[in-house]
Amino acid sequence: MRALVFAAILAVLPLQASATSSRDLVTEGRLIYNFRCYFCHGYSGNARTVAASFLTPPPADFTSASEASLSEARIVATLKNGRPGTAMKPFASVLSDDEITAVARFVFDEFVVRKAANTRYHTAENGWPDHERYRPAFPFATGAISLNQAWETLSPEQARGKRLFLDTCITCHDRGASTDQEMVWEARPLSYPRNNFSYSAPQKVDATTSASPYALHDIPPKLKRLTQSERKGERLFQSNCAFCHAADGTGKNWIGSFLEPHPRNLRDTEVMSRITRQRFVDVVREGLPNTSMPAWKSVLSSRDIDAVADYVNRAFHPLRAIPADPQDANR
Repeated sequence: MRALVFAAILAVLPLQASATSSRDLVTEGRLIYNFRCYFCHGYSGNARTVAASFLTPPPADFTSASEASLSEARIVATLKNGRPGTAMKPFASVLSDDEITAVARFVFDEFVVRKAANTRYHTAENGWPDHERYRPAFPFATGAISLNQAWETLSPEQARGKRLFLDTCITCHDRGASTDQEMVWEARPLSYPRNNFSYSAPQKVDATTSASPYALHDIPPKLKRLTQSERKGERLFQSNCAFCHAADGTGKNWIGSFLEPHPRNLRDTEVMSRITRQRFVDVVREGLPNTSMPAWKSVLSSRDIDAVADYVNRAFHPLRAIPADPQDANR
């Protein structure tokens, strides 16, 4: 956790443009990118992440762009203004102009021009001490060995790497080299790095160096006697919405803690007491501008969205039928 706080501090430090060289801008941009952008665009810039697999249209793959098709100026404009109709929100209210310039310079230099392999996200400063201990799993993360390769064809070292990948790395690296013609992986929106965290013995884990602060929020509530619609909504929420809002609805999981603005805490009485059912349904259907909340109307049917509302109403906080104050209907 201390490493993440350190990264957060670096991410918001103002840049001294007058004394900043081009290479310094790339260095500063790397720090900000690795803190704010990697979970959608990937630390290698190719958008092969779990989060990207949930988004339609998908995040930009910078490594496939040319200098002619993706200029530094265009990256700056996208960072400032976002891209309507996508999950790319404006960062003008989050990052300063100098910080946006630094991120754009880094993305352009690292991915568009040099096609660099990765940004060295897995460093001790970013919370990954001794990342080399995961080396047997690297071939499965890079796609050098397909996850679908039969166990009996793997060497003992490769089998150990596959078990390690499935236990730890797959949280962020998704399904590795699997293709549409290969096995279909079940969507389970776990968004935290597990780091050997155990639900059965959380007291044995150092909360400052493990995933425990996030993992606890990826445990869904146990509810009894749900209606048919609530049960359907539970399945839809936990398979789709929990990736950002957390299984417990708080938005305090790994990904939710990184997104700005943070996903709505569906258990927050101060906020949710003002949310009508109709307002909730509208936001799910149409999305929320200037946030990472996309429109789900092309993914979920009206009945699906109603079922999600039923589940949220039962599991996290009651949704009012009508606004007590007309102003609340627009909040």
